[in-house]
Parts: sequence; structure tokens; C-alpha cells
Amino acid sequence: MKVLTVTVVVLAVLFTVVDRVAVHYADGEVADLAAQKYGYDSATDANLDVSITGFPFLTQALGRDFDHVTLDADHLLLNSEANRTGDYLDLTGLHIDLYDVSVPSFTARSAEANRASGRVTLPYANLAAVLGRLANGKFTVTPAGDDQVTVAGDLVDFETGARTPVRSTGRLQLAGDEFGITVPGARKADAMWRVPLPEGVSMTAVHTRETGVEVTLEGHLVTLGSSRFTR
Repeated sequence: MKVLTVTVVVLAVLFTVVDRVAVHYADGEVADLAAQKYGYDSATDANLDVSITGFPFLTQALGRDFDHVTLDADHLLLNSEANRTGDYLDLTGLHIDLYDVSVPSFTARSAEANRASGRVTLPYANLAAVLGRLANGKFTVTPAGDDQVTVAGDLVDFETGARTPVRSTGRLQLAGDEFGITVPGARKADAMWRVPLPEGVSMTAVHTRETGVEVTLEGHLVTLGSSRFTR
């Protein structure tokens, strides 16, 4: 009886170890897919982390269905849709929760989630920096309402170096997977950036928080990887 008990314990420990190793491997595979498809590790100091929750993982893997997968990326560098000089925007945080995830086959380079939620975070200092580069100025950005920010500083004339004070209310805009800002009085700072998101995920709301801008993400019938229509 004692030998049987020890054997059961050893097998349980081995199963747990194998299960955790399998999770670690799967996390890495999904991270590689996200990096290749969406460029989430494009910046030199970028970090991409994927976590598949639930135990035992092997049971979920055999059924090719996973309850919850999280994806976190930081320092995601984006160029504006106009691709202008100095237009790169540093998003410090991208978090996506994928629920009821299914994988069509063990060899598939894609997965589908029934629903998704998440957020994109952008410090005011990073937004001020890109606005300054675009408009040739030096600005500060502070919250001024749910989808508005106060942009204050100076525009600098390229030829004379003369400074023109600016204080304007910038409006934050969303359109599908695009995030933008319009700044009356400093129109050269107006820009739109496309955030690479899995198919089916959209930006649904933007809020100004104490430390920066936060964009809400929502999605249904989400595809991570290849398009669900071209697989």
C-alpha cells in the first residue's frame, strides 16, 4: 500500500511537471506567432508575454480548447498612417484577454476566441513627445475630459527659431483599430496611428486617466494569426 501511495504521488508530480513544461512551450509558441503577425516585439526594449491559464493544461490541449489566454506587450512602436518624419508613437502597454479559445488543429498557426477584452495605455509624456516632433514644438499634455487633452507649449519656426505659444484642447479619436488626435492651433500635430490588433478586436472607448490615455478593447469571434476566412 505504501509503495502504491508513493507511486501515485510520483506520477502526480511528474504529470504536474510535464503539464507546466507544456504550458511554457505553448506560451512561447503563441508569443512567437503574435510577434511575427503583429510586430509586438518590434522595439529593442519591447517585451511580449503570453499566458495560458487553467489546469490541467494537457487536458485543454488535447481538446484544443482553452478557457483563457492573456497577451501583454509593452513599448510597441507605431508609425502614423501618413508615415511622417518623427511620427513614431510609443505605446507602453497592450493587454488582451482572450476567452473560450479554440485551435483548429495542432499544426495551425491560428486560433479563434469567442470574445476578447483589453486595453491600450499611453503616458501623456509619450503623446507630448510625438506631438512635439510632428509640429516642431515642445509640449506638455494633461487630461481635459474623457476624450480630450490640454496641449500646451511653443511652436518653433523652422527658419527663424521664433516661438509661438500654444494652448489648445486636443480631441482623441478612435476608428476601428486606429487611434488619433486633432490639435486646433497646431494642425501639424494631427495624426492617426493604426494599432495592430487580432482580427475581430476593435477600440471601443478612450479615457483620460491620471497618468495617461487608456483605450478600451473589445472583440467577438476573434482570430489570432491567419484570417478565419483564408485558413
